[in-house]
Amino acid sequence: QVQLVESGGGLVQAGGSLRLSCAASGRTTSRSARAWFRQAPGKEREFVAAISGSGDSTSYADSVKGRFTISRDNAKNTVFLQINSLKPEDTAVYYCAARFNRDALVVTSTGYFYWGQGTQVTVSA
Repeated sequence: QVQLVESGGGLVQAGGSLRLSCAASGRTTSRSARAWFRQAPGKEREFVAAISGSGDSTSYADSVKGRFTISRDNAKNTVFLQINSLKPEDTAVYYCAARFNRDALVVTSTGYFYWGQGTQVTVSA
């Protein structure tokens, strides 16, 4: 079993920055692809960013390209999401996800087996 725990969310003004972290424990996921998704009130969960198990490949949603950066520290089994130039429309619960023993990243939620509980990001105008 794998547990994913997100942290780093909060309330920030538009234009500000946050750094989200997702620490994994339990059965190792240190070489599995990881991703961030988000869900705003009244909307479906959407893909934000993903990173391969090796960290060599990344993918981003068009809406966050140039503002968000995903990275990972496999020694600490932790994935990060640096969020810059925040906009009110970035307000959502951000979820960390991990694939089941798969290095290759995917951008659909169905490709991820483990999920965290989420961390709230609220951006004020």
